Amino acid sequence: MRFLKSKDTWISILMVIIGTFLYALTVNAVVIPNTLGEGGATGMTLMIFYWLGWNPAIVSFVLNAILLVIGWRHLEKRQIMYTIVSMFVMSVALEYTTGFSFVSDNTVVAAVAGGVLSGLAIGIVSLGGGTTGGTEIIAWIMKKYLGIGVSAGLLLIDFLVVAPLTVQIGLEKAILTLIMLYVMSKVLNFIIEGFNPKKSITIISKQHEAIAAAIQEKVDRGITILDGKGYYSREAHQILYIVINRHQLINVQNIIYELDPKAFVIITDVQQVIGEGFTFYLSDEDVVQRP
Repeated sequence: MRFLKSKDTWISILMVIIGTFLYALTVNAVVIPNTLGEGGATGMTLMIFYWLGWNPAIVSFVLNAILLVIGWRHLEKRQIMYTIVSMFVMSVALEYTTGFSFVSDNTVVAAVAGGVLSGLAIGIVSLGGGTTGGTEIIAWIMKKYLGIGVSAGLLLIDFLVVAPLTVQIGLEKAILTLIMLYVMSKVLNFIIEGFNPKKSITIISKQHEAIAAAIQEKVDRGITILDGKGYYSREAHQILYIVINRHQLINVQNIIYELDPKAFVIITDVQQVIGEGFTFYLSDEDVVQRP
C-alpha cells in the first residue's frame, strides 16, 4: 500500500477520525437524550437500543461490519481502509462519550442541532474519502452505479429506516427526526459540493469579441466560443461559455452590461468542475481521490 506513504493519506485518515468522533458524540449528546431517531445503520442501532437496551457501540460495530462486507467489492481500497478506521472510532466513541448531553426545551432546536452536527461530521468524513460505515456504503454504491448523489441517497435510505422507528419513538419524534435528517443532508451537500460553488454563464451577443477579451483580461478565466444559429432568424451567432467562481459573477455581469446591455445571458449553478484552473486529480500514488 504505497499510498500510506502519502501525506494526503494521513490527512484523510485524520479527517475520518475527527468526523466519526463528532458523529458519535452527536448521537450520544443530542440524538439519544432527545429520543430522536437516525438513519442508516445508526438508526437501526438506535431502534435496537430503544427496544432491547443493547449497547449501541457493539451493535453499531456489528451492523457496520455486515454492511461493509456487502459493499466490499464496490469500494476502492482506500475507502475500505478509511471505513474500517471509522467503524472502530465510531464504536469506541459511542462507548466513551455517553457522559455528554444536550437536551433542549424546544425539540426543534435539538433536531436542527443534531442535523447540523451530523451533516458536518459526515461531510468531514466524506471529504476525507471514507464513510462512517453503515448505509453510507450503500449510498456510495448508488452514486457509483446509479448516479444518485450521496446526500440524496442517504436521505432516501434514512427515510426507509426512520419509518419503522415511528412505532417506538412516536409520530412527533419521527417527524423531528426527518427534520434533523433533512438538515443533515443539506449541510452534507454544502460541505461536499458547495464550499467553492461555481456558476456557468452562456452569452449571446454581437459584441462577443469585446466581451470575451474583457472577461479574459479582468477576470482571468478561459472562455469557450461555440457556433450557434437562431432558429427563427437563421442568423449565425458566436456563443460564449464560461465557468467562474461565484464571487466573480458580479464583475462578469458588469462587463457584459457595459459592452452590450442587450446581450442574452444565461446563468446557471454548477455542481462540480474538474479540470485545469479549478480542481484536478493526481495519480493514486499521489493523492486521495475526493468524492
